[in-house]
Amino acid sequence: MNALRRWLRAAMLAAALLLFALTAGSGPAHAGPVNWQEVPESPAGRQWWDKGSLRLSRDGELSVLTRFQPASEDRGQLYVMELDCGQKLYRDTSVNGLPRFKAEWQPTGGDDLISAVLDQACSAGSDLLASR
Repeated sequence: MNALRRWLRAAMLAAALLLFALTAGSGPAHAGPVNWQEVPESPAGRQWWDKGSLRLSRDGELSVLTRFQPASEDRGQLYVMELDCGQKLYRDTSVNGLPRFKAEWQPTGGDDLISAVLDQACSAGSDLLASR
């Protein structure tokens, strides 16, 4: 019986510490207004990027929230893209809120939508990039 009580106390303490660790330092999330910028439509569909989401990633590259809607569908997908503006490369670090760990850098491959997002977002984020 004593062993069970000790185990329960230890489990409750561990749960309380875990709960504290997960919530400590978490303040209110401040999401700014979304400022979608649509790029020219292509046969593949439509794409937007959020001007208010431009940030520098941990690696010092430009990060931006984008939305893609295929031509044949009503529903789209949300991506967080990291852009290497100097080399004209991109990688999707998140798709619909799910992280893509170790996403590979890739060229736009002639994709007009991604090329336009890269050009417009890199132009809009030039001050951020200059501050690195």
